[in-house]
Amino acid sequence: MKTITLTQPDTDIESFSVSLPDWLQQCLLSVEKGIPNEDTHLICQAFNFAYKLHEGQRRKSGEPYIAHPIAVAGLLRDLGGDKAMVAAGFLHDVVEDTDVTVEEIEERFGNEVRQLVEGVTKLSKFNFSSKTERQAENFRRMFLAMAKDVRVIVVKLADRLHNMRTLDPLDPEKQKRIALETKEIFAPLANRLGIGSLKWELEDLCFKYLEPDSYREIQSFIAEKRVDREARLDLISNILKERLNKIGVKVNEIKGRPKHLYGIYSKMQRQEKEFHEIYDIAAVRIIVETNEECYRTLAIVHDVFTPIPGRFKDYIGLPKPNRYQSLHTSVVSLNGRPLEIQIRTLEMHHIAEYGIAAHWKYKETGGASFTATSSDDEKFTWLRQLIEWQNDLKEVKDAQEYMDRLKGDLFEDDVYVFTPDGDVIALARGATPVDFAYRIHTEVGHHMKGARINGRWSVLDTRLENGDIVEIITSKNSHPSLDWLNFVITPSARHRIRQWFKRCSRDENIARGRDLLEKELGKNGLDALLKSERMQRVAKQCNYQSVEDLLAGLGYGELTLFNVVNRVRETTRVPELPSLIQTSTRTTNVTTKSKSPIAGVEGLVYYIARCCNPLPGEPILGFVSRGAKGIAIHRQGCPNVAQIDGERLIPVHWNPVETNGRAQTYQVDLQIEAIDRVGVLRDILTRLSDQNINVCNAGVKTSFGKPALISLSIEIRDHEQLENSIQRLKNLSDVLEIRRVTQVEGD
Repeated sequence: MKTITLTQPDTDIESFSVSLPDWLQQCLLSVEKGIPNEDTHLICQAFNFAYKLHEGQRRKSGEPYIAHPIAVAGLLRDLGGDKAMVAAGFLHDVVEDTDVTVEEIEERFGNEVRQLVEGVTKLSKFNFSSKTERQAENFRRMFLAMAKDVRVIVVKLADRLHNMRTLDPLDPEKQKRIALETKEIFAPLANRLGIGSLKWELEDLCFKYLEPDSYREIQSFIAEKRVDREARLDLISNILKERLNKIGVKVNEIKGRPKHLYGIYSKMQRQEKEFHEIYDIAAVRIIVETNEECYRTLAIVHDVFTPIPGRFKDYIGLPKPNRYQSLHTSVVSLNGRPLEIQIRTLEMHHIAEYGIAAHWKYKETGGASFTATSSDDEKFTWLRQLIEWQNDLKEVKDAQEYMDRLKGDLFEDDVYVFTPDGDVIALARGATPVDFAYRIHTEVGHHMKGARINGRWSVLDTRLENGDIVEIITSKNSHPSLDWLNFVITPSARHRIRQWFKRCSRDENIARGRDLLEKELGKNGLDALLKSERMQRVAKQCNYQSVEDLLAGLGYGELTLFNVVNRVRETTRVPELPSLIQTSTRTTNVTTKSKSPIAGVEGLVYYIARCCNPLPGEPILGFVSRGAKGIAIHRQGCPNVAQIDGERLIPVHWNPVETNGRAQTYQVDLQIEAIDRVGVLRDILTRLSDQNINVCNAGVKTSFGKPALISLSIEIRDHEQLENSIQRLKNLSDVLEIRRVTQVEGD
């Protein structure tokens, strides 16, 4: 590890090989002069540490690498980031690019900075061969980071913005790949976080690299009209300012500006128009003191200029989920051209620019002085929903399906509807009354009978529109329909519908299981069979309490028809096994006691198959091995017994595990994929040791740029302990996948 001794920051600023921004120079000079300031001291320490660690490293452009951390820290400072965020901006690459560990970061800068740096590092750690898998995993890690500290995402956004600003030295193919990822992932995240200043610049930079010809064309068009546009906007601003002064409205700012390039391009594509056909390429923003003055200003605007019908939006009375507030109106301005006007307070403007950063961004109180906002305890409703959707999507195994659902939920525009009591509910665009019902409460969705939209009965697949008043009619006798899965939009509704059918459609599953047995065994005598003691034994052997439970499991697909039918036939036929009767002192693989762990093999030679290592609590079966090996006990579904002749199969099941004395253990082989880092095997073994699980064997295989493959043999009491152990290992952030190993075994 590179040893660095820090006393105070280097005092000779001119000696640095990269120019320092004024704010950083002031920090360094204040520490040099001994001015006591805890925030400044931490920031200077972080800069000095990063500077020395990155010394000698250069970017693709040839400039010193430290220029990148300085720029990221500056962006975070401009967003109002606290000392921990700015320090994390300096340090966000040191763990990945140097020998420094997160433990050393914590020792030098505290746990808060360590958590931010570690979170950003994790977001950039994976290198999957499939782009879709890589993106899906990055999303999962982003959401985990959000759940812990959303500032991690803001640091990552600042990192991405500076990378986009300095993309020119890279080859065109890599430029487009990074720009596309930014457009699809990071710009929408900035939008959801409400950080408009980052969102617009990210989109314009993506536009520059993805559509370079269109970008240059629109850029030149706007430059050609700049003089005329600025003169027109100045005239409009002066007219409005004069009228507002007359009625006593204090105006902080009236400013005209061209719309962002990507916004103009998107409008051209959406409306299928050429540039010269798009008139509202500029907007005027009016910033006043209070909410009341916003509405008074709106009245003046509509008095001076003719409003365009249907182009007014009140985001003050109905804020966006990311807390954005403003009045938007489009009017016919001078020369008959459409013009968008935005009206907001200074606080609303800060939120529009900095979004979630307004939690730590400062509210201007006059001059250069700032005080913290009083809204630190506010929570973003969309962030809570995001975590909820993340939990719902845990069952989605296919990476592309995960991406498609998640991008739809995260990035589509919202539609706002009302409950009969006037509460506002935000849903994904295209949502239906069924999505609305499940958003209100799971039981409301489960017992939904119908819906009224704006007082009228409507079909359940109706797409909701902004401003709809939705009333859900419920009945205790109503329940979900499988048809709902064809039109619901939100994954939370889809997940809850599926869970209901799994839990509650018991009668249908029983009927389906009965039909399957009837087709295989025939109708004659089936009723008598299902009521017989023989069938009850079959249910017990399959680890079900009753025959109905067995049929429900068969109908839902928890066990196969082959296994059930085979057990039914075996209950009337036990093969002759005289050679297996223990007439000598020959030992078995599992020591025979007064009560065997396995029912059905009492007095017989048997062994636990090494290919699948069945555990107490798992469905098992036995078959007679050739030669004198005895009866092999396998897990149901083991591929090694799929082709075995039914004549050699024996129905068996586990006896209840005795709690007194030392519990019998069984060997299980696992293969674990994990991030290849120092100490990952130690962390896994520690987690197993904490559960008093013995590890018989362990091995690790590594390959550059790929996850580490860890092979473990562990001793387990039963299936429940195995599942608990696997879940605890999966909770380790570096563990990617765990598989139970099944081997091919000769007969």
